[in-house]
Amino acid sequence: MDFKQKTLNLIGLATKAGKTKSGEFSTEQSVKKKRACLVVVSEEASDNTKKMFQDMCRYYHVKCICLGSKAELGRACGKEMRASLAVEDGGFAEAIGKQMTMNGGSEV
Repeated sequence: MDFKQKTLNLIGLATKAGKTKSGEFSTEQSVKKKRACLVVVSEEASDNTKKMFQDMCRYYHVKCICLGSKAELGRACGKEMRASLAVEDGGFAEAIGKQMTMNGGSEV
Protein backbone atom coordinates (compact mmCIF):
# COMPACT_ATOMS: atom_id res chain seq x y z
CA MET A 1 0.00 0.00 0.00
CA ASP A 2 1.46 3.35 -1.00
CA PHE A 3 1.76 6.37 1.29
CA LYS A 4 -1.12 8.22 -0.38
CA GLN A 5 -3.54 5.38 0.32
CA LYS A 6 -2.29 5.11 3.91
CA THR A 7 -2.84 8.84 4.35
CA LEU A 8 -6.34 8.63 2.86
CA ASN A 9 -7.09 5.71 5.21
CA LEU A 10 -6.05 7.88 8.18
CA ILE A 11 -8.40 10.60 6.91
CA GLY A 12 -11.16 7.99 6.74
CA LEU A 13 -10.51 6.93 10.34
CA ALA A 14 -10.55 10.56 11.48
CA THR A 15 -13.86 11.06 9.66
CA LYS A 16 -15.41 7.98 11.28
CA ALA A 17 -14.29 9.37 14.64
CA GLY A 18 -16.06 12.66 13.82
CA LYS A 19 -12.82 14.65 13.75
CA THR A 20 -12.99 16.13 10.24
CA LYS A 21 -14.93 18.87 8.47
CA SER A 22 -15.11 18.66 4.69
CA GLY A 23 -15.99 21.13 1.98
CA GLU A 24 -14.59 24.60 1.51
CA PHE A 25 -17.04 26.44 3.78
CA SER A 26 -16.75 23.96 6.67
CA THR A 27 -12.97 23.82 6.34
CA GLU A 28 -12.73 27.61 6.40
CA GLN A 29 -14.98 27.82 9.48
CA SER A 30 -12.93 25.16 11.26
CA VAL A 31 -9.71 27.10 10.65
CA LYS A 32 -11.19 30.45 11.66
CA LYS A 33 -12.67 29.00 14.86
CA LYS A 34 -9.21 27.57 15.64
CA ARG A 35 -10.42 23.98 15.70
CA ALA A 36 -8.41 22.76 12.71
CA CYS A 37 -5.06 21.08 13.35
CA LEU A 38 -4.43 20.24 9.68
CA VAL A 39 -5.96 21.25 6.35
CA VAL A 40 -5.86 18.94 3.34
CA VAL A 41 -6.46 20.48 -0.10
CA SER A 42 -6.98 18.43 -3.24
CA GLU A 43 -4.33 18.56 -5.95
CA GLU A 44 -7.19 19.31 -8.36
CA ALA A 45 -8.39 22.37 -6.42
CA SER A 46 -8.16 25.67 -8.26
CA ASP A 47 -5.13 27.88 -7.77
CA ASN A 48 -7.35 30.43 -5.99
CA THR A 49 -8.58 27.79 -3.53
CA LYS A 50 -5.06 26.57 -2.83
CA LYS A 51 -3.81 30.12 -2.29
CA MET A 52 -6.76 31.01 -0.06
CA PHE A 53 -6.15 28.03 2.22
CA GLN A 54 -2.38 28.51 2.14
CA ASP A 55 -2.72 32.14 3.25
CA MET A 56 -5.39 31.36 5.83
CA CYS A 57 -3.41 28.47 7.30
CA ARG A 58 -0.26 30.56 7.47
CA TYR A 59 -2.18 33.30 9.32
CA TYR A 60 -3.79 30.87 11.80
CA HIS A 61 -0.65 28.70 12.13
CA VAL A 62 -2.25 25.52 10.77
CA LYS A 63 -0.34 23.04 8.62
CA CYS A 64 -1.74 22.75 5.09
CA ILE A 65 -0.97 19.85 2.74
CA CYS A 66 -1.92 18.98 -0.81
CA LEU A 67 -3.07 15.40 -1.44
CA GLY A 68 -5.03 13.40 -3.97
CA SER A 69 -7.87 14.15 -6.32
CA LYS A 70 -11.23 15.58 -5.32
CA ALA A 71 -12.78 12.13 -5.77
CA GLU A 72 -10.14 10.47 -3.56
CA LEU A 73 -10.63 13.01 -0.77
CA GLY A 74 -14.39 12.64 -1.04
CA ARG A 75 -14.19 8.86 -0.94
CA ALA A 76 -11.91 9.00 2.10
CA CYS A 77 -14.52 10.94 4.06
CA GLY A 78 -17.56 9.10 2.68
CA LYS A 79 -18.83 11.96 0.52
CA GLU A 80 -18.89 12.71 -3.19
CA MET A 81 -16.10 15.08 -4.23
CA ARG A 82 -14.26 17.35 -1.82
CA ALA A 83 -11.67 20.05 -2.61
CA SER A 84 -10.66 20.49 1.02
CA LEU A 85 -11.07 19.16 4.52
CA ALA A 86 -9.93 20.04 8.02
CA VAL A 87 -8.70 17.53 10.60
CA GLU A 88 -9.75 18.70 14.07
CA ASP A 89 -7.82 16.19 16.17
CA GLY A 90 -4.16 16.69 17.02
CA GLY A 91 -3.34 12.98 17.04
CA PHE A 92 -4.79 12.31 13.60
CA ALA A 93 -3.23 15.52 12.25
CA GLU A 94 0.19 14.49 13.55
CA ALA A 95 -0.13 10.98 12.09
CA ILE A 96 -1.18 12.33 8.68
CA GLY A 97 1.58 14.95 8.71
CA LYS A 98 4.17 12.34 9.68
CA GLN A 99 2.98 10.03 6.89
CA MET A 100 3.32 12.87 4.39
CA THR A 101 6.79 14.01 5.50
CA MET A 102 8.16 10.45 5.64
CA ASN A 103 7.17 9.89 2.02
CA GLY A 104 7.89 13.23 0.39
CA GLY A 105 4.36 14.61 0.33
CA SER A 106 3.82 18.21 -0.64
CA GLU A 107 2.68 21.15 1.44
CA VAL A 108 0.48 23.75 -0.19
